[in-house]
Amino acid sequence: MRRQDTSGRAHDLVLYGATGFAGALTAEYLARHAPADCRWALAGRNTEKLGRLRDRLAAIDPACADLPLLRADSADAESLRALAEDTRVLATTVGPYLLHGEPLVAACAEAGTDYVDLTGEPEFIDRMFLRYDAKARASGARLVHACGFDSVPPDLGVHFTVGLLPSDVPLRIDGFVRTNATFSGGTLASALTVASRPVAMARAARERRRAEPGPEGRTVRAPFGPPVRSAEAKVWGVPLPTLDPQVVARSAAALDAYGPDFRYRHFAGVRWLPIAVGGALGAGALAAIAQVPPARRWVSGRLEPGDGPSQERRAKSWFSVRFVATGGGRKLVTEVSGGDPGYDETAKMLAESALSLAFDDLPERSGQLTTAVAMGDALTARLQKAGMSFRVVGE
Repeated sequence: MRRQDTSGRAHDLVLYGATGFAGALTAEYLARHAPADCRWALAGRNTEKLGRLRDRLAAIDPACADLPLLRADSADAESLRALAEDTRVLATTVGPYLLHGEPLVAACAEAGTDYVDLTGEPEFIDRMFLRYDAKARASGARLVHACGFDSVPPDLGVHFTVGLLPSDVPLRIDGFVRTNATFSGGTLASALTVASRPVAMARAARERRRAEPGPEGRTVRAPFGPPVRSAEAKVWGVPLPTLDPQVVARSAAALDAYGPDFRYRHFAGVRWLPIAVGGALGAGALAAIAQVPPARRWVSGRLEPGDGPSQERRAKSWFSVRFVATGGGRKLVTEVSGGDPGYDETAKMLAESALSLAFDDLPERSGQLTTAVAMGDALTARLQKAGMSFRVVGE
């Protein structure tokens, strides 16, 4: 690895896609919480919309009236190259990432620019690993995907839990997610895109497994198993076919502290079994709809990208991820929890991930990384300071 010297660049952090629903919330978070000496900028396709957003941010912090506005378009590779070359860290909320994300990853990998996003799309992450991990390792860029509710709480929650257990014994951890939140048009579009491509997603995963070396002398698994009843978490667990267990497994493969034999399972936690059955049927129906283009377009049109839950609705939203862990003769129950997961907390997680890459003293790693591997305890501490809870709830 040869990390490029990016200290002379014009910006510490650029937020791309700032005028979208999640992007605007992230911009508002940065307006309230970015250090006074942080040189950050707003980027997107429409400078008029960026200007209106900047006016809103100036009402939060008058210094934001001077934020630079940078025009860039995912269809214009040259504009993205200029964007990446002008900043130390680039955060993007522009999805679905399978459709719009690759040019920016390519630009950051080439320029040695650290990159964070909000993707929950496994195929996108696998393809970006295959195409740009080696280039990012060479340039010193850190490419950190899934820096929102996908997949910071499970990834850092398991990392937090592992830190409380012996490092030289087999570890078994189950995570149970609970939330009452709703979603936006952008989230719906990404979910439908993922569900519509099962064959392509499986192919990308196979190609990655062939190309990516596993940990030497250690075993890491994230199996998709049957429903379970957890007395410790006090819920039924319904297996979640999301990106999260893959991310946790990649962290475990990269970090020896996860022990010689590590297993993680990921579930939606529900109080009553009929609710679990209904949720599984609903997910199956959405996956079936996604296979039919006219039906997929109709469902996607119910919420336009940029639409999302109101501030009042978000204020009532919450999430928790409870982890039940065993290892070395110990049983430990921990929890990560916070407010509205998909938007307010996701904006916080993305912004703090970018600020961590820009300003924290982190391990000298590069390439495609998880949040636990790239930022680990530094990001956990930031999120705790920002109001998210990481705690032990039982032994």
